[in-house]
Parts: sequence; C-alpha cells; structure tokens
Amino acid sequence: MNARSLALAGLVCMPLAAACSGGSDAAEAPADTEAEAQTPPNTLTDEERAEGWTLLFDGTSLDQWRTYGADDLHDGWQAEDGLLVRVGGGGDIITRETYDDFELQVEWMVREAGNSGIFFNVSEDSGRIFEGAPEMQVLDDAAHADGQNPLTSAGANYALHPAPRGVVHPAGEWNEARIRVQGDHVEHWLNGQKIVEYDLGSPEWQELVAGSKFTEWPEYGTYSSGHIGLQDHGDWVGYRNLKIRRLN
Repeated sequence: MNARSLALAGLVCMPLAAACSGGSDAAEAPADTEAEAQTPPNTLTDEERAEGWTLLFDGTSLDQWRTYGADDLHDGWQAEDGLLVRVGGGGDIITRETYDDFELQVEWMVREAGNSGIFFNVSEDSGRIFEGAPEMQVLDDAAHADGQNPLTSAGANYALHPAPRGVVHPAGEWNEARIRVQGDHVEHWLNGQKIVEYDLGSPEWQELVAGSKFTEWPEYGTYSSGHIGLQDHGDWVGYRNLKIRRLN
C-alpha cells in the first residue's frame, strides 16, 4: 500500500491544508501550486478585492451560513482546520445573503464514495432545497454509483446536463469548482475547464426538465436569484476558498 492509499485509509497523516483527525477522517490533497503557497487558503488577494470578490468562509467563522429553513446553523457543519466540513447530520446549508448575477469559486474534497452538491438560486419557498434550486454535483465518480452516469457525475448540472469524463480529481484530492450565472446563462467550471453551460428557462431547459424527476416540481429552476447552498447528502465533505463576486 503506497503513502496515498495509507492516507486515504486513515493510517498515516499527510501535511495537508486539512489536518488529519485520525481514523477514516484522514484525506490527502494534491501539493499546493506556487500561487496557492503564496496565498493562504480562505483569503483574498488585493487583486481579488479590487475585482469585487468577497469570502463566504474565512476558515473559522460560520456566520455567513445557516441551515436551510432555519435561522441558525446546525452543528452538523463545523469549521475544522480551515475547512467548512459536514461532520454529521445537519441538513443542507445556505448563505444568509442572496445573489442574482454572480461568479462563485469553491474548492471541495470528498472521501471515497462521497456525495454532496452546490446549489444556487435557492428559495425556501420551494419545499426541499433540490425541488427549486439547480445543483452542480460534488462526487467521488470512481466509487459512487452516480459516477457511472455523466448526468449525475461530478460537475454535472444534476440530472440534466452531463459532465465530461476525466476532469474531476479523485477522492481525497481537492477540486476547484466555479459557477457563473449571468442573466439566464449558467456555466459550470471544474479544475480550470468549462464543462457545462445552459440557459435557465430556455426551450432546451424546459424539455430536459420535463423528461426528468424535476417535472414533479413546477418551481424547479424558475427562481432568478437566491441563496448559495451546500448539500448534506450523508457523507463527509470539506469546502474551502469559498468566494463570490456579484456581476453587474
């Protein structure tokens, strides 16, 4: 068993941004790039501030988040070692602020067979979060059953627009996601590649929704603004470098 396998099995600790906590909680991240090494996680550069970026998580405070349908944040989500982590059942969480046109950047990591998701245009009028908000899938494609279908693989517009193969990094490694929403046009980026784009409410969108499970919920994808959401799918997931800017 090599060092990476040992780390993922929780048998050794590697020098990660997320410190090992023992047992199956250990996870390995790829080596930081030179740029990442110069900019600590969960911080903004002067250039990013000038471009209008703001942090949704500074590595310690969870004040910008609350549980979907509640005023406070359930303790199933915690700040640990500079990560926003789903550590136990706590439900989906959303930003306290809402956003219209925006660009969101997030780094995420799952463990083997892990599953989560990033929602946008979230409205609490829709019932459950997935009944109204589109989702960019967060997944271990290799070990989770959803990874066998491009429509439900990492980076996909869940169940509607497929993600290409070979872009997502494996469990235990960081993935960099970006969602850009301007008007009705949406782009999903994963690890520096634009992998999905679509227009909310377009004839293509309506046809895809009609042929999916979302046809049960008429409000699905109809909101033009809303909260950003992170999914509790029952698995450990870590997020860092959550930053957003509003687009004019």
